[in-house]
Amino acid sequence: MIDPEIQALLTAMAESGFALPEPLDPVALRAMLDAPIPAPPVEIARTEVQITGQDRSLPARLYHAAPGQALPVVLFFHGGGWVHGTLDTHDRLAAALAVQAHCAVLSVGYRLAPENPFPAAWEDALLSFEWLKDNHAQLDVDARYIALAGDSAGGNLAAAAAHELAGDPSVVHQLLLYPALDGSCSTRSFGKQHPGFLSPAQMNWYWEQYAHGRRSDPRVSPVAARISPRLAPATIILAENDPLYEEGAAYAAQLDAAGIPVKLHTFDGAVHGFVSLFGLVSIADKAVDHASEALRLAFAPIA
Repeated sequence: MIDPEIQALLTAMAESGFALPEPLDPVALRAMLDAPIPAPPVEIARTEVQITGQDRSLPARLYHAAPGQALPVVLFFHGGGWVHGTLDTHDRLAAALAVQAHCAVLSVGYRLAPENPFPAAWEDALLSFEWLKDNHAQLDVDARYIALAGDSAGGNLAAAAAHELAGDPSVVHQLLLYPALDGSCSTRSFGKQHPGFLSPAQMNWYWEQYAHGRRSDPRVSPVAARISPRLAPATIILAENDPLYEEGAAYAAQLDAAGIPVKLHTFDGAVHGFVSLFGLVSIADKAVDHASEALRLAFAPIA
């Protein structure tokens, strides 16, 4: 089953001649997929910043629901298979989370593969966390309350960072939107083709660009990581028609079995990447509502 509104978008894309390059190529994918979705803008204060440290500088964008007021903050990592995706492709989603959860969001432009394979993006996730804590005052954010969030490959980085930072009391939540969590690509979800924006073969290719020969490293595949009892609570949002569905559901079960509070939301009829279609697709609006509610609840002690 596929949601009729999503099917209408997919049909229109197919009729326009949209097709991924064959064979897959990083430069061609970026040229095709790094254009933002044409959709209604989200109004909020935005500030361009540079995350610096360890001899590098990363572009980032701060979204702030109440400038001048120290708000809790979401550290956000965009999707794109660790190969493509930009601050602009995920501008609307980051802004919507900030508006609806009444918080700040710092969206990070981490280094991309294959030019910068693992551990580059993972290191950038940790660098951005430390930079945020060191610079919270100038950003008007309360660094005692940080949520780690991301979609797809960005969800992978958020989850991996959460494991590395387990025990840090400032990490109060992890929000994972159809995250890539298992580099083995061996779940049942990879055994069939799915309508939408991601095929099993495409996801397998992304893994190769990011972590060739290192897919089983727990910093790469969070499903292989030891679960600390101090790991932050999680909200996981999944799409039914997605190669990543089963690993997301399995990860939620792992967290639950380890005693980590976790809420799992599965959207029947949805496809990988659907949350970015909010404002165009009803179930995407609902997903953003769930994500924002999870952040509000995580930040409730200072609300």
